[in-house]
Amino acid sequence: MRDTFNKMVGRTRYVVCRLFVHLGGSDVAPILGVLNRGARDAIDSEGDMQVLGESLVELCETLLRYDQDWMSAANEGDVFWSEGEAGDYINELFTDSAERYGADIDWDSPSDFDEPLSIPVTRNVVVMITVALEGEVPELETDLANIRALKEGLKALINLHYKHKLRAIQVHFSPAQLGDELSNDDLLQYYPELIPL
Repeated sequence: MRDTFNKMVGRTRYVVCRLFVHLGGSDVAPILGVLNRGARDAIDSEGDMQVLGESLVELCETLLRYDQDWMSAANEGDVFWSEGEAGDYINELFTDSAERYGADIDWDSPSDFDEPLSIPVTRNVVVMITVALEGEVPELETDLANIRALKEGLKALINLHYKHKLRAIQVHFSPAQLGDELSNDDLLQYYPELIPL
């Protein structure tokens, strides 16, 4: 009823949603390259929405190609009729995502060039995509914890970029650096909302 009234008086509808995708197996480590490249591009562009959107498209296309490695997923979000409230919620989700285990990149950490090269290959990667948009997107406003819905949700994110509907884009991932590992115990402790696919 409230949605109908707000539409009638011409108020803008804002959707904020966060999507979790957990990939597992011996072939998932290369996705960290796509994620780190997107993070560097976002920083270099100082948050330019066009650059962020292009990185999001590349990430979604990569995730769709890795669908055989999807292990679990989850999503959450809310609808707002106030841009300020939507902004507060996206900041809340940003803070929560950044505090998750292994989701923080330390760009200034010193390298151990003298150490022998032996890097463990992670078998788990969790990608957290948070977006804010205007309008209605049924593909994102539903339970995405099944493979078909998740594919449709990722395709919807791609389309939203090309339709210029995205107002905010945030991507976090764990582990954030090559050599870090996300164990099965870490998954249970820090990502309890994940639902097996």
